[in-house]
This record gives sequence, structure tokens and C-alpha cells, in this order.
Amino acid sequence: MTRGKRTQAPELEVRLLREGIVESKHRVQAAVCDNRGRVLSVAGNSETATFVRSSLKPFQALAVTATGTLERYELTDRDLAIMCSSHQGTIEQSRQVFNVLWRCDIDPSKLQCPIPEGKKSSLQYNCSGKHAGMLAVCQQLHWPLETYLRRKHPVQQLILGKVADLLAMPAEEFISARDDCGAPTYLLQLGQMASLYAKLASGDNVDMERIVRAMTHHPIMVAGEGKFDTELMRLTQGELVSKSGAEGVQCIGRVGEGMGLAIKVTDGAKRAKYAVAIHLLKQLGWITATIAETLSETYMTLSEFKRLEVVGEVSML
Repeated sequence: MTRGKRTQAPELEVRLLREGIVESKHRVQAAVCDNRGRVLSVAGNSETATFVRSSLKPFQALAVTATGTLERYELTDRDLAIMCSSHQGTIEQSRQVFNVLWRCDIDPSKLQCPIPEGKKSSLQYNCSGKHAGMLAVCQQLHWPLETYLRRKHPVQQLILGKVADLLAMPAEEFISARDDCGAPTYLLQLGQMASLYAKLASGDNVDMERIVRAMTHHPIMVAGEGKFDTELMRLTQGELVSKSGAEGVQCIGRVGEGMGLAIKVTDGAKRAKYAVAIHLLKQLGWITATIAETLSETYMTLSEFKRLEVVGEVSML
């Protein structure tokens, strides 16, 4: 990531108002980058590091698009979208994950993600699509299925290599940890996350372009009815690609423009990241006032008595 003269600016603050009176506050940092890795604007510090969590999924899916796995097993854009998803475990979504495994002749018992509490199958786990994609690559390249989550497994090394290439960093410099689903996730700077999404949305790479098309054409697969990623991509009709991550991470790319936005809520609050995303997307001119109002009604007006407001903006560097 290219460093400018400054990497810091005042943080954003999200306030929970109860009948207009402040009850709670969240601190939030954000960065906007272009596809050359330049930090264009920031709130907080663009060099703040945090785990990318599920916002990594479109880049984990590069292992599928880059190895001919889609073509080998005649997988569709809906299949690719579910591989990038944090889904809700609906019948439609779980069946899509099953379809990936069935086409690749992989038994669902090979999934090593957990079974959600109160559910019957790991197919219903929100990361099962990502796991199915990893298994599909292993099947295609004759790699072991039983150990696909290990950091040194070829599929995980392939994914790490793709991310390292995009960020122009040696793979051995990445710090990894296990995500809740068991797969490796990586500690990245906010600016690096924003840069990844700028590259994803730039249209300069055929594999990433296909991932963006899959996600924006099938947003219901990526999250679910009423979920932020799904609704944002529906409303913007292919202009934005969006993927949420746990612990207050949200990443968005502006399709065709080569610009990316990354958000991190310090205390990990989900409600705050959506409020900031709406606030910043409107400030940046990436969504219209009408779309901002529609999203605000769902994600910022919490009840008749409670609402969220965002104070601050990203500052140009």
C-alpha cells in the first residue's frame, strides 16, 4: 500500500439516540483506496490492522475461478455467489451449497465447518459455501479433502498467494488466525482491505470480474433477505459490490471505478458499521439520496424511539 503524507484523520462516531438523547457511542475508522493501493481519504488511521474475517471471501473464491474449477464441474454464477457468502442457512441457500458439492462428487460430510446451533447440517452454516468452494478446488486438483483447512494445505497456500500478489507482499509476512469456521483469516490494514476491494471492483481482472458479477447478479445468495450486503447490491444494481465481516468489518467496492471502502468499528458492533457505510457512501457520492434514505429506514431507524446518527466524515489525504 502506498503511503501518503498522512495516514490519520479524526475518527467517526456513531451515536445511539433514544428520543433524541445520546445513550451509547461507537468509534469507527474507515479508509478509501484506489486500485493502485493509494489511500485517498480516511477517518481514523488507514494503517489500523484487524482481521478481515468474511470480507475475505471474494478473494478466497479466486482459488475457484483461477483453477478452471467452475468450468470443470459446470458451476454457475449462483454457485460462485454462494462461495462468497455469509448466508442465512435458508433452504434455497443450503441447496445451492449442496449443488456445488454434488456437481463435484463430494459428500457433504467432507465439510469441516460447524453445524449451527439448532440446525441439522453443516450445509446451513453461514460459511458453508466458502468451504464447498475450497473442497471443489481440492477435488479438481487432486488435493487431500480431509485437511483442506490447514494453513499449509495447497488450497490455503493458493488463496494466500492470490491475496499476497494483489497486495504486492511476500506471503510469509501475513499474520493469520483461525476464523470461527476453522479456515485461516488474515490480519490486514484498513487501507489494504480497501485496496483489495478497489482491485476487485476495477474490472481489470477477468477472475475478479466474474466474482463481482456473480455477487451483484445474485445478491440473495451473498447474505439473505433483509441483510445489508444483499439490499445494498440490489438497490445499486451492480454499481457496488459489498461483503460484510464479523467484528465490525465492512468492505465495499465501486464497480468499474477501481475504488474501495473499508470500515472497522472498534467495539465490533454490527449496527454501527451499517450506519457508517450508509453515511460514507452518501458522502462519497456512491449512492443516491433516495437509496441512502431507503437503507437508513432499515439500518439506522432501530425503533420508534431509537435511531443511529453518524458524526464525522472521511478526510482527503
